[in-house]
Amino acid sequence: MARMTRRDFLKASGSAAFAVSGLAGCASMGGAPTATTTPSELMPTTGRRVIVVGGGWAGATAAKYVRMEDPSLEVVLIEPNRKFISCPFSNLVLSGVRSIGSLTFGYNGLREQHGVKILHESATAIEPDTRRVRLDRGFLSYERLIVAPGIDFQTEQIEGLAAAGDRVLHAWKAGPQTVALARQLKEMPDGGVFVMSVPPAAYRCPPGPYERACQVAWYLKTRKPRAKLIVLDANQNVISKTALFRAAWQAYPNLEYRASSKVVKVDPEAREVTTEFGDKVRYDVVNVIPPQRAGAIAVQADLVGVDKRWCEVDHVTYESVKAKNVHVIGDSTIGIPVPKSGTIANAMGKIAATAVVNLINGRPAPQMPPANVCYSWVSDSEAMAVVNAYRIDNGKVVQIEQKLTPGQSTLYAQHATAWATSIWADILA
Repeated sequence: MARMTRRDFLKASGSAAFAVSGLAGCASMGGAPTATTTPSELMPTTGRRVIVVGGGWAGATAAKYVRMEDPSLEVVLIEPNRKFISCPFSNLVLSGVRSIGSLTFGYNGLREQHGVKILHESATAIEPDTRRVRLDRGFLSYERLIVAPGIDFQTEQIEGLAAAGDRVLHAWKAGPQTVALARQLKEMPDGGVFVMSVPPAAYRCPPGPYERACQVAWYLKTRKPRAKLIVLDANQNVISKTALFRAAWQAYPNLEYRASSKVVKVDPEAREVTTEFGDKVRYDVVNVIPPQRAGAIAVQADLVGVDKRWCEVDHVTYESVKAKNVHVIGDSTIGIPVPKSGTIANAMGKIAATAVVNLINGRPAPQMPPANVCYSWVSDSEAMAVVNAYRIDNGKVVQIEQKLTPGQSTLYAQHATAWATSIWADILA
């Protein structure tokens, strides 16, 4: 892996972050779908309709860009949440560096500026054979469907987690749990123990848990110097920006990192978690990030692959390998070799939009490789980053280069803030 100079990084991050402008999408479909009857077509159409299920980083981008590339197409976005809350930057809410309000946006720009029709409802089922999407009160027909359901959690893999309810938080979908976990951290006694778990790969935003560890450790160091953070990682090592995170952790003697420590049980009454090797770890505050899979509606529609976790797609069009005229984008895809990052979700939204517009109009989809930039905050004022470049080779995405910043700095934190402002506008404005 090549190390980069400051000039190299500025050049690479500028082209990847701003020219492409495009961690795992975040606003997601809530809850499991139900098999309700669908008595009638809700919005009959005589034109060509594209439906987008899920209004997170990937889905909202796709809805906007389909309309931008072909205004003659009707685009309907189905998203139950009335507000978009960004997962990237949400770790800063835990440390008090940012508020949840600063990461919260409306969908009015898509409706008013781009003519996207938005239904704040939950899609309950997908019927690829009839080209219909079910909702509780009826169905919608489509010519092409884009599914961006984000992730759901495999809570059954951790004993006691489902029964624990709100006593054990993941805060891996930004929103109320983020605010609640920040409050728990703030109320934790000085001298207490904060325990967080990292799930086995693959999961949304590979560096996300390690960035969270930095934010919690920074907060404890500055506000509760006698407290301790224990990170229980199911993986054998830090899986993203390994050397950079380990270097950053040198500033946090209150952070204890334990590799190969998969959490398999949580006991809120005893306030302890158990790892797969039987180690019991007591806590004052716990943050369990469970194993993940594609959003429930993708599972219901049988869009997931043999691993029963992620959706397999054509890398040029993002069309599902299991359902014709259905495109799957964002964190729910297998993705390899691209990470489940916000930048990639945004890029997938644009690429899928271009593919859909071309295919509907009888043209072949162009081969458009994504690009990735991912920032991680290691304190209240410093960040670091990785930039990835890819190409399409025989219909597959292949990584051709990865560059890391030489370290952390306030300059990269400024770049991170500029990236966020730019990409939020690119998705929603």
